Amino acid sequence: MKYLVLFDIDGTLLLCGKQIRPLFVNALRDAFGNGLEIRRPEGYQFAGKTDPQIALDLLSWTGMPRADVLARLPEVQRLYFESLEAGLKLDGMRMMPGVVPLLERLEERGDVALGLLTGNWRRGAEIKLSRFGLGRFFPFGAFGDDAVNRRDLVPVALRRATAAVGREFEPAEVWIVGDSLLDVDCARAAGARSLAVATGFTALEELRAAGPDYAFADLVEASRELELFRP
Repeated sequence: MKYLVLFDIDGTLLLCGKQIRPLFVNALRDAFGNGLEIRRPEGYQFAGKTDPQIALDLLSWTGMPRADVLARLPEVQRLYFESLEAGLKLDGMRMMPGVVPLLERLEERGDVALGLLTGNWRRGAEIKLSRFGLGRFFPFGAFGDDAVNRRDLVPVALRRATAAVGREFEPAEVWIVGDSLLDVDCARAAGARSLAVATGFTALEELRAAGPDYAFADLVEASRELELFRP
């Protein structure tokens, strides 16, 4: 394996529409008390944040101590996964353009290892990917279970890639593909290459201003322009 390509999920591979936020917030309310008032301050962006970071942020504005939030996160996860499995509807989701053809091409290459780098908790990631059968492409990854800060997910993904394929990857051999500014940030912090796609909630111009190695409208355009991704 010569390259490691790590994909984000939400906004990069697929979109879940408006289904996730109420399921997530309801899990918080059920875990911490139904009378809890959870508000999202104006301008707060979910994009690129890990699930535990979102929970910490939303509950910090209620005055909930961080230690109390962390202690109850397993219960939040249990409730969230149950509701996600039962309530996430395929007809409310959308796969991003060019995803399956690109993943199939990369999977067939003998010099590319595929993995995930996502803020989703692992089980949440599995449920989302299962709706389109995408989990088969990703034998390993780093998830919101592994760290609160997205930057800290990159070393985890590298360790798991090494365990899966039997070799270490240099930063220049690693590509991080995502749709948010935090995807670009974590790639830069790790010395990895970054490919930003404007299929999420961040405009292409804003992504380009963050300084990724490459930024395109979507994965179809990336597949035309990048040699590694071309048919």
